[in-house]
Amino acid sequence: MPDPVTILPDTPENRELTATVHPADWVNPEAAPSYNLVVIGGGTAGLVCAAGAAGLGAKVALVERHLMGGDCLNYGCVPSKGVIRAARAVFDARNAGAFGVRGGEGITGDFGAAMARMRTLRAGISRHDSARRFRDELGVDLFIGQGRFVSPESVEVDGVRLNFSRAAICTGARAADPAIPGLAEAGYLTSETVFSLTELPRRLAVIGAGPIGCELAQAFARFGSRVTLVEAAPQILGREDRDAAELLHAALVREGIDLHLGVKIGRVVGRDDGKIVILERDGDLEEIAVDEILVGAGRAPNVEGLGLEAAGIGYDPKVGVMVSDTLRTANPAVYAAGDICSSYRFTHTADAQARILIANALFMGRQKTSALTIPWCTYTDPEIAHVGMYERDALEKGVEVTTLTVPLSDVDRAVLDGETEGFARVHLKKGSDTILGATIVARHAGEMIGEFSLAITNGLGLSAIGRTIHPYPTQAEAIRKLADAWNRTRLTPTVKKVMGAWLEWRR
Repeated sequence: MPDPVTILPDTPENRELTATVHPADWVNPEAAPSYNLVVIGGGTAGLVCAAGAAGLGAKVALVERHLMGGDCLNYGCVPSKGVIRAARAVFDARNAGAFGVRGGEGITGDFGAAMARMRTLRAGISRHDSARRFRDELGVDLFIGQGRFVSPESVEVDGVRLNFSRAAICTGARAADPAIPGLAEAGYLTSETVFSLTELPRRLAVIGAGPIGCELAQAFARFGSRVTLVEAAPQILGREDRDAAELLHAALVREGIDLHLGVKIGRVVGRDDGKIVILERDGDLEEIAVDEILVGAGRAPNVEGLGLEAAGIGYDPKVGVMVSDTLRTANPAVYAAGDICSSYRFTHTADAQARILIANALFMGRQKTSALTIPWCTYTDPEIAHVGMYERDALEKGVEVTTLTVPLSDVDRAVLDGETEGFARVHLKKGSDTILGATIVARHAGEMIGEFSLAITNGLGLSAIGRTIHPYPTQAEAIRKLADAWNRTRLTPTVKKVMGAWLEWRR
């Protein structure tokens, strides 16, 4: 039987979740003499590897020590987006006066109810990742327990040896623990524990203004927390274009979030009535009193306890398992996919890499991760979505760029929706319509960026988007307007003169 697990808070929804992703009565199967593929880790990458390989006829063993579904289902994408959506509903109701809705100004959110809704939805979604589905429907031998390599060709789980011709390491990453004096003693939340809350913190400090920090800071502020967002860098979302980050910065400030950028946290002091976060800026100290601290500053790969040395697999405790462009480790029989080996720590990247792993490990494929076009999105309001290169990336590679930007204030649907703060931007290889990268800042930017991802993946230029009819009125029309803007750049004075002469002759 697996070690018992309790997902907090101990509610009916979380007991349903536990029964699905870590059933207490689970009995590991009898091991087969050998497996085509042994997968360690039941998060996104591991589940896609196991299901995909089994569906193609491979004999597969999947090893998961904790919760099926991994970070995405239990601590990441699913619960966070459930809470973000609830917070957006509160915000919209409170700010609906411009649309003729009266009485919304005094509306408050019920944080406990929103968290209960999230737990219910998460439990329902968990059926896709359930232990019994993988065993009964997909034919995977699922072993719940700690898996570790004991040789270059075998993994052991609770004393049972699993021999393989190929193996996949898909153990993911976890929230990193920052080295801040006094933080551990005072206590803090991470993205893995914050969703256990049932009551809204009155005062919340969020450490780290990356995607996780910004998303949750805004969500908690919308429910009514007094949020302080602390970041060592001078800009939130440091990898995004400055004007994109500044649009979100302004939105966070409007919503009452207190931003401290370019500061260092000197230490944290626990007190009976809360916690004190002491900030350092240019030699000056500032104290911030809060009830809870949420750390959203980085991820650490799960490389411990895997016996990687026994299998001859190279790794770095901070970076993860070292792999080639084809996802193969130093052991030619072992591959890796997902957060354990990738700098792009997104669920959709783990999914895409798992598909490459199956092709390369089992069918002698030579697919490369460098060929992937990876979009991403920060699910704040507005969202910031990006794919491909930034302008600085292209310039660093010596590629000249033409950058075009269409503000949402030029898009009729955005005006009608009252969502004009944002833009669509594309970077083109100078002198052509080849799309190098794109950024969208809009309320539903994550839904819009896929058009650029499709174009880049399939080698379609911006002119192909321009020839595509977009429904009017939609905010996605901003993308077509970029194509119109590119066409206008082609109308040089010489071209206009030639065309004018032709039309004059035809008249």
